[in-house]
Amino acid sequence: MIKVASYCRVSTDKDDQANSFESQQRYFKEYIDRQPDWELYEIYADKGITGTSTKKRVKFNQMINDAHMGKFNIIITKEVSRFSRNILDTISYTRELKALGVYVIFLNDGIATSDADAELKLSIMGSLAQEESRKTSARVKWGQARRMEQGVVFGRSMLGYDVKDGKMTINPEGAEIVKLIFHKYGNEKKGTSVIARELREAGYKSYTGNAKWSNTHIIKILKNEKYVGDLVQKKTITPDYLTHAKKYNHGEEDLIIIENHHEPIIDRDLWNLVQDELAKRNLNGNYGKGHSNRYVFSGKIKCGECGASFVSRQRKRKDGSTYKRWGCITAANEGRVHQDSQGNEVGCDIGRQIRDELAMDILKQSLSTIQMDKKWIINNVVSIAMDAISNCENDEGDSEEKIQYEMEQIIDKKQNVLDAFFSKNITKEDMRMMNERYDKQIGELQERLQAVKTREQIHYETGSLKNDVRKQVTDMVSGLTESEIFYKSVLDQMVVYPDQRVEVKLNLLPQKWIFVLEKLSDLKNQSNHRNLPETDSQSQGVCNNNPSLPISVSKAETSR
Repeated sequence: MIKVASYCRVSTDKDDQANSFESQQRYFKEYIDRQPDWELYEIYADKGITGTSTKKRVKFNQMINDAHMGKFNIIITKEVSRFSRNILDTISYTRELKALGVYVIFLNDGIATSDADAELKLSIMGSLAQEESRKTSARVKWGQARRMEQGVVFGRSMLGYDVKDGKMTINPEGAEIVKLIFHKYGNEKKGTSVIARELREAGYKSYTGNAKWSNTHIIKILKNEKYVGDLVQKKTITPDYLTHAKKYNHGEEDLIIIENHHEPIIDRDLWNLVQDELAKRNLNGNYGKGHSNRYVFSGKIKCGECGASFVSRQRKRKDGSTYKRWGCITAANEGRVHQDSQGNEVGCDIGRQIRDELAMDILKQSLSTIQMDKKWIINNVVSIAMDAISNCENDEGDSEEKIQYEMEQIIDKKQNVLDAFFSKNITKEDMRMMNERYDKQIGELQERLQAVKTREQIHYETGSLKNDVRKQVTDMVSGLTESEIFYKSVLDQMVVYPDQRVEVKLNLLPQKWIFVLEKLSDLKNQSNHRNLPETDSQSQGVCNNNPSLPISVSKAETSR
């Protein structure tokens, strides 16, 4: 007996498709039972799943895995569009299955992958299925855009608003919390972390029922234009109908903006005041775009007590100059460990901050203990760089011959389409659509061919370039071109503990360095102990917090 599996799929949970889903499964079972030498192995069925991608189709992927394990010999499915609406997936999976000795039969389309001309037919039918998905996606997006322009809300309920049937109505309980947040920030000038703590201590909960508020949550509320009655839609878009991956709309599509769309929770004056305050604090660097990438230690220093990240704060000296100090964000926002009014244990007892220059000195001294053969490093990096340049010059990934061959293959496919039309296997409309697709591919290949010809006209002055590369590498290894990017990339993590210990881990290295910071009162007579003997396991020096004295290390260990 030949073991046969079947696959069926519907893309929605609507009643008509639900009936189709059940009827497909019933039909496959009866169809297989009627074949004298066939035996049903399993019906694989995905319900309410798109056909343009296989990532979320659990049963489809299980079927492919079972095929690799040799559990059946044939797969039957209703039509190509049920198997996949992505032409690349259709061809790829049917080839993969055929190599395993598993054939796919598309009943309604009259295609069996065991046939010699199956791939041509699949290309045509798969392209039609994919094109239908593209048209459906375009129709849906167009329809959604028109409804958005009419004021229909595409979104979920949120703190202060209930969204139902495309309309927004105020939720009184949530609206009071929103008003309180805007008042605290705009009128009382409180920071977002302080507001988050006060909301938690007062027992307020977010829309999802979470009693823990964060400063980022507060910022999102303060920036949400819906609270002033405006509606901005298409902030996120789905540019690829095959992957359905969402991304932020950075000008790829026009936003749909409707002012005074619904009843506001916040009046326009307070809204403008808050937006001005947000912009002002953003300029001061309290938060903003790219903050986590601006400093070497952003996100790298961790609290050894509670595990939270250290954040930087600017401090002023008596002479008016400023310096940067890193401290635990939990301790900064919550204070020492205590129970709030709701009985939650909050806060952190780390009691230790670290200056930016001290953290940098610790990192540099960790790096200085690593023994490096600078000449070997320079020669090898230069060699690798020159090999890469040579590979670029001789890159055969895109050669004239390869592109010409691909163009010939597409021209052959165009001829096959023409033959299929004259044999009345496809309609004139199908032929036109396939020819347009192949003409587009030929145009892309011609552009690649021109790029290859342009690249081949470029000649590198290899000798001069090698000298430039060697100088840059030598300067970098010798520390002449030290940069924050280098230090940020080499540091994995720095952990600060309450007992004055600082633990340093570097990327790609198994060792860790432990520094013990001495108290300021113990350092006044120790500044001459900077260079003490070193051993294989530890080195000793001085680490002080006095900005007028050199900063160094009192004790460092490497653990393997």
